[in-house]
Amino acid sequence: MAVDERKQLLVEWLEEVFETNNFSCEPASSDASFRRYFRVILAGKSFVVMDAPPAKEDCTSFVCIANLLFEQGVNAPQIFHQSLEQGFLVLSDLGNESYLDGLTDRTAGLRYRDAVDSLHKMHQLSLDEVVIPHYDLPLLQQEMGLFEEWFVKQLLGVSLSLEDHRVLVNAKSALADSALEQPQVFVHRDYHSRNLMLTEENNPGVIDFQDAVIGPVTYDLVSLYRDCYIAWPDEKIYAWLDDFLSQRKESGCGDTFDKATFYKWFDWMGVQRHLKVLGIFSRLSLRDGKSNYLNDIPLTLSYVLGVCRRYDALTPLAELIDKHDMVNKFEHYRKALVLK
Repeated sequence: MAVDERKQLLVEWLEEVFETNNFSCEPASSDASFRRYFRVILAGKSFVVMDAPPAKEDCTSFVCIANLLFEQGVNAPQIFHQSLEQGFLVLSDLGNESYLDGLTDRTAGLRYRDAVDSLHKMHQLSLDEVVIPHYDLPLLQQEMGLFEEWFVKQLLGVSLSLEDHRVLVNAKSALADSALEQPQVFVHRDYHSRNLMLTEENNPGVIDFQDAVIGPVTYDLVSLYRDCYIAWPDEKIYAWLDDFLSQRKESGCGDTFDKATFYKWFDWMGVQRHLKVLGIFSRLSLRDGKSNYLNDIPLTLSYVLGVCRRYDALTPLAELIDKHDMVNKFEHYRKALVLK
């Protein structure tokens, strides 16, 4: 069995910062990046320890944003010890039950209400004091480019014609314009049921925020309500959006857009995000060997098709996906992978 050198280094570092070797250190979870997490029990107290190899991950952003969110009253992990040089952090333990665990029609209302309360806190952050990138046009376009590169070309083996490219370029341009015309706020950027932990106090615990940006007001809402891991009926989603808008009005935001515009922003933001995610899920399988993410592609693709068929300006994108039979091609690919 190969020696886990990173874990050995981690344990040695923990012995230094805790000034004892009388603790346990067991795997807690991993994620779509190169980070992994351990749960450490020391004198009856539980901590989560992040292992982020410096050559692959930079903890600086995580530390800055964790402190920012914690000071804003969001239940982000507290950082007790850190070594940015080695890529190790000792964090408060937000538990091991994510929102996705036990998320049902009965529990969704309360859980999402708490999640949106935390979103309002994030949206109230003064952007002048937040040192994070902007979700600008190059980033929006680069993300949407993952759809063609990894899902269409690499996973499905589909070659697009010049006309297909024109359709894709027009759709991506319209989606980017819609994102950039929205009110700009602090954006977590991965605010979904696997990154929200169910906590007894100040629910939810918020994790995986290190890629935060200043961006569109609907982005985190789309991550939350059109989650790639669980689906909700549109009537429920739009009712939740109505509640969100009412809460903004009550807090004195002074929004000048109407509800129809907000719905469109939300829908189109979802297409931008889900095109990106289709590329990321494909890349995780092809490049990183994490084929379990293929299970989440059908729902994600259905979101893209559902919204594009609803708006004339995006219908050509749905027609492009249909023209190349991408839904069936993906299912054939997945079945062939299982049979290998």
